[in-house]
Amino acid sequence: MASRFDLKSLSDVPRFLVKSLVSWKQVKTAPGAYGASLVAQPLRRVFYTLSAWEDRNALYTYAKSDPHGEVMRAMRPRCRESTFVFWETGSADLPIGWDEAKRRLAEKARLDAEGRAA
Repeated sequence: MASRFDLKSLSDVPRFLVKSLVSWKQVKTAPGAYGASLVAQPLRRVFYTLSAWEDRNALYTYAKSDPHGEVMRAMRPRCRESTFVFWETGSADLPIGWDEAKRRLAEKARLDAEGRAA
């Protein structure tokens, strides 16, 4: 799973960064999590996440549980745009590289934009 968050304002960046660190601590011990990574581009107001999970149920359980659930609810209004992409891969193909994750995110964003324009 990969995600991209574009924040509305530079003033939202410190709060998002602090809250993402709370989620980072949680994901390290989340059942079914194989690994997670964050790339922050604070001056561009962009944050990327990349994570590998045993299955979607493990991912959704983590996403709904606090503190991550609270973080999502608090930061949703501060996001100008967010993109999520999910795919399955074998354990031999892990870890997934950032180039591949960003390619998939860009493709998903393009398809979403085309759907909104239609």
